[in-house]
Amino acid sequence: MSVLELMIISVSLSMDAFGVAVCKGLSARTVKASHSAVAGLYFGIFQALMPLIGYFIGLQFAEIISGIDHWMAFGLLSLIGINMIKESRGDGDSSDPSFSPRSMLPLALATSIDALAVGVTFALGGVNILPAVSVIGITTFILSALGIKIGNAFGAKYKAKAELAGGIALIVMGLKFLFEDLGMIPPIF
Repeated sequence: MSVLELMIISVSLSMDAFGVAVCKGLSARTVKASHSAVAGLYFGIFQALMPLIGYFIGLQFAEIISGIDHWMAFGLLSLIGINMIKESRGDGDSSDPSFSPRSMLPLALATSIDALAVGVTFALGGVNILPAVSVIGITTFILSALGIKIGNAFGAKYKAKAELAGGIALIVMGLKFLFEDLGMIPPIF
């Protein structure tokens, strides 16, 4: 997997966390640097941990499903992308302004579930997992921390657009993996 592909996947996976961070920033009357750091750490750690778990799960089944792995990667990425697009069309939900573990832990877990499936696709594709989860975690940390600031400054205006863009990007990446594996297009990047 190229650096560009990894960055596209990282940003796409971060869009849920970014959207939630925007809502958190919107709900907070004042935002401190510590709020951005807390959100970035929760979302970044979970977004890095889930693909790592998915990777090890995927390794257990890689030999069994090696003949259809490209279809599975396409299917998983497409389902995640479609779900993100559906979420982008929903109503903006109100967010609890607290940055306590009781508030942040469920949000971090909920926004990172899709990364578990991406981790499975990493195992099927033979991706070097440590650099991949590092990039995903750092990207999510940065975008979530920025999301808190953006939400506090601009409101929830961009949440839906971020989720829509992330969903489309994941579907395109899934199609790219499928077409490359089937030999319909040469590796692009």
